[in-house]
Amino acid sequence: MKRSFGQQIRSALGVRLGVFDQHSPVPLDALNLQVEIPCLEDLPGIAAVTPSFNQVEFVSRTVASVLSQNVRSLEYIVQDGMSTDGTTEILTGFSGRLKVFSEKDRGQADAINKGFSRTEAPIMAWLNSDDVWLPGALKRVAATFAARPDIDVLYGDRLIIDEHDNVIGAWVLPYHDETVVRIVDYIPQETLFWRRSAWERAGGYIDVNFDFALDWEFILRLLKTGSRFAHIPVFLGAFRCHQAQKTSTQFETRGREEVAKLRQVYNRDGFLMKKTAHARFLAAHRNAHSSAWASVSKRVV
Repeated sequence: MKRSFGQQIRSALGVRLGVFDQHSPVPLDALNLQVEIPCLEDLPGIAAVTPSFNQVEFVSRTVASVLSQNVRSLEYIVQDGMSTDGTTEILTGFSGRLKVFSEKDRGQADAINKGFSRTEAPIMAWLNSDDVWLPGALKRVAATFAARPDIDVLYGDRLIIDEHDNVIGAWVLPYHDETVVRIVDYIPQETLFWRRSAWERAGGYIDVNFDFALDWEFILRLLKTGSRFAHIPVFLGAFRCHQAQKTSTQFETRGREEVAKLRQVYNRDGFLMKKTAHARFLAAHRNAHSSAWASVSKRVV
């Protein structure tokens, strides 16, 4: 994927957030991605929803990444918008291991809402039909929520993969900062998990009026309604970079409009506070990124 001018500048400054194509492809299985999982009993169940529409090239890998998590209390719903490209036939191959609903919807947010309405588990997340969860992610998430009753929302770090499951980059966040979150959405959506109580307190929906920034709108609403966030320094998911994705095709049009709207509503911090917090965050990110990538890539030859 061709880098924009802004991405080239960020890359030159050592800032990898916002830069998708960072280095030559590295096979995912060549990385050291062992996730340490605390030994806890009675882990909370997880409700996972995958909104799906005409992603036949990737959906089987998405579903497999969820089902291979080997967690006992998993409610997994694939909410398909009546795909016509062979997706439903692919999903049939997973029959008995998940629930698939194929019906018309009003877009991604509506599909996510429909899926969650069919679940009950106390921890919630959605995974888009071209992304994947990394090995051990769900157990680590469930264990963290069990050990941390003081938090309502958690998220981790992301790898960036191409069409062939090769790693081409990573986004590593140094810590959680509410001021920074209100400036720009650095939180990797595929690593975002929350308690059902936080979902209900925030209204119990993903806003169907957003096509591009629906995850950031939800994050900002969680903050507004008092949810307590935490970042864990673990690669939990992988974001797939390909030509047809919304991140590539819609940002310059609908994306910029939605981002501007959210900043106008939620970004009330002072100018100096915003600039200082953002600069400190990006400086810490550079160090955290170097350390994390050195750790996972130690098996690469």
